[in-house]
Amino acid sequence: MAEFDLMISAEEIAQKVDEVAKQISSDYEGESVVVVGVLTGAFIFTADLARALTVPVETVDFLQVSSYEGDKSTGNFIFKKDISTDISGKNVLIVEDIIDTGRTLKKLREMLLMRNPKSIKICTAFDKPSRRVNDLVPDYNCFTIPDEFIVGYGLDYDGKYRQFKDVKIVRIKDEQ
Repeated sequence: MAEFDLMISAEEIAQKVDEVAKQISSDYEGESVVVVGVLTGAFIFTADLARALTVPVETVDFLQVSSYEGDKSTGNFIFKKDISTDISGKNVLIVEDIIDTGRTLKKLREMLLMRNPKSIKICTAFDKPSRRVNDLVPDYNCFTIPDEFIVGYGLDYDGKYRQFKDVKIVRIKDEQ
């Protein structure tokens, strides 16, 4: 059984996504960008961000990796789906739902750099720097959050609760 506490409202999320999109659009002014969302958690954020950008979005593509079981990072990087876009010579914006340890995103960035993009920047909806095990810092971040397990706005607990419009702290209670 799960209990939830509101962390960030849907209205706060929408406002912050617009602010970050303005900054990204300013930074890429006069250029186009390839938006690469990290499935599955970032699908809602990727859509909202791409629609809010005012620079040309050349394409939106997705890749999928996994490193979680339940509410714990396993440290194992499982690559499930690659992008189909040639990113050579292009500006790439990786869009992630949440950065925790930073291991997965650091590996993704290294993998995409081998494809010779013009640039790669990282945008995350939620950042937990207190959990970082490397020097990864996102270029754009909507919210810096404490070390809590959150759901909603695309984030899940074992596939559940992605549909919440707000972001909520989830506490799983053992059923006795």
